[in-house]
Amino acid sequence: MEKNRSLLYAAIWGLAMIITAFVVGKGIRNRNANQDAINVVGLGTKDFTSDEIFWKGSFSARSMDAKEAYSTILADKEKVRQFFISKGFKESEFTFGGANIAKTFRTVSTETKDGDTKSEEVFDGYTATQTISFFCQKNDALMRKIEQVSDQTSELINSGIEFNGQDIQYTYSDLPSLKHNLIENATKDARERAQKIVKTGNGDLGKLKDASMGVFQITGKGSVEEDSYGGNFDTRSKEKTARITVRLSYVLE
Repeated sequence: MEKNRSLLYAAIWGLAMIITAFVVGKGIRNRNANQDAINVVGLGTKDFTSDEIFWKGSFSARSMDAKEAYSTILADKEKVRQFFISKGFKESEFTFGGANIAKTFRTVSTETKDGDTKSEEVFDGYTATQTISFFCQKNDALMRKIEQVSDQTSELINSGIEFNGQDIQYTYSDLPSLKHNLIENATKDARERAQKIVKTGNGDLGKLKDASMGVFQITGKGSVEEDSYGGNFDTRSKEKTARITVRLSYVLE
């Protein structure tokens, strides 16, 4: 009975050793497999010119009477319309937003008998606001016309209209195609880097093991702006540079 128990213990111990050796051996093979790989980063870049433009401006009128403020903004709207038509624009090339009327208040501060300062909001009339916007796509002539007129709005201000023009926004109409092209170039660049490294080390490049894509970035051409985690998307510059990185991992043979 005791002999059988000893044999059973020996068998269990032997089986445990075999399993342990198998697990350890597999771990070593996996570790070596992870080590027998090369990781490279490829870069794809492209300079391009924006083919979309968006520009928006607003003007306002103030009065203590709401009807008067509205009447003034309607009159100013017609003046603004005629101004842009005189600059060569068709009415179909710009869009007016709806007029907005809001109450305005000003802060009045008074000193109390105790020497404290008391502030209160006092009604200061109505402000009517109107917007106008311009947008074009793949139309160089109209784009240039919008760029030119954005610098001429001081003429409206000189005529008594409180016009405020925003910064021009430049965008691109075919970002998906641009992005696919960059990914292709970045992947090709990464593979070429890997091949050069392996060739220098007298090795052979095996199959692709893993691939990941970096952040898509668009900056102004010649910009030194650093890449950000969420990605840059410049709208201020007409001339832009797009870039993307691709990280590849190859097995070494």
